[in-house]
Amino acid sequence: MGKDLEIKPTVVVLAAGLASRYGSLKQIDQFGPSGETIIDYSIYDAIRAGFKKVVFIIRRNIEEEFKDVFAGRFRDLIEVEFAFQEIDIVPKGIIVPPERTKPWGTGHAVLMAAEKVNSPFAVINADDFYGAKSFQLLFNHLVKLYSTVLNGCLIGYRLKNTLSDNGYVSRGICTLSPENDLERVTERTHIGKGPGGGVYFTENNMQVKIGGEELVSMNLFGFTPPFFDILKTGFERFARDNSTNLKAEFFLPDAVTQMVTQHTVRMPVIETPELTYGVTYSNDKPIVKEMLIKMVKNGIYPKNLWA
Repeated sequence: MGKDLEIKPTVVVLAAGLASRYGSLKQIDQFGPSGETIIDYSIYDAIRAGFKKVVFIIRRNIEEEFKDVFAGRFRDLIEVEFAFQEIDIVPKGIIVPPERTKPWGTGHAVLMAAEKVNSPFAVINADDFYGAKSFQLLFNHLVKLYSTVLNGCLIGYRLKNTLSDNGYVSRGICTLSPENDLERVTERTHIGKGPGGGVYFTENNMQVKIGGEELVSMNLFGFTPPFFDILKTGFERFARDNSTNLKAEFFLPDAVTQMVTQHTVRMPVIETPELTYGVTYSNDKPIVKEMLIKMVKNGIYPKNLWA
C-alpha cells in the first residue's frame, strides 16, 4: 500500500453542545478584540498549521444562526462543510427512546462527520482555546499517517493548565505506557481547585486529591478515517447497553480506549507546552478576553483575524 500522494488533513469541530452551564450559545459568542469567537482562533491556527478543510458538527436548531456567522467567514482560506448531530440521527437498527432529550455525547458527534471526511483528521471542541503550537504538533503527526490504516494521536495538556477558577470541569485523565502511548482515558466529570491550591475530583461523594501534573485530554485528537468504524461499533453497543438510561453519553475517550485496547493501535500522546482556556461558565469569558488581548499585543495574533 502506497503512501497518500497528498495528505489534506481536516478539522472536525464539535459545535453542537447545549452550553447549559454557560447560559447562551457560546459557539458564536464574541471574545476577540474584533468580535472573534473561540472557533475563529482555532480555525486561524489550523489554517496556519496546514489544515485544508473544516467540518462543523452542529444542531438543526442553531443552523441558521451558526451559518450566519461562519459559512462565509473563511471559505476562501479553507474548505467548509457542515454535519448535524441530532438524537434521531443514529446507525440503522438502533431504536431511539422517545423520552430521550439529552444528546448522545461526543463520540456520537464525531461519528456524524463520517461522510464528510476522507483524510486524517483532527477533532476539537468549539469552546476550547488550544493554541497555535498544539495545532502544529497535531498537523505534523497527521501528515505522516496513511488514510486507510487505523491510527491516531492525542495532544495532551497538563491538568493544572486546564482548570477553571469558576467551577468544576470534565477532563479525560490519560494513563500512558512507558513509551508515552495512550493506554486508556478515564473520564472525570467533577474536577476543580480545592483549598490551598490543590486539585480534586469527586467520586462516590468523596473528594479525591490528585497532583495536577497529569496529562489530560481536551478532545484535541487526531485520527484516520477507519476510526469511524470503531465509533459506529462502539455506539451501537452503547445504545443497546443503555436503552433505558436516558442520560447516558457515548464519550469520545471511551471509543479511543476501545481502539487502543481491542485493536492494539499505538496512540502516541504528544505533550503541548500551551495553556488551554476553556469556556465552561459565563465568568470564564472576561478571563479569555483578557488573555486574547495580551496575545494580540504580543503579536501572536492580529487584532482582526480575517481582515
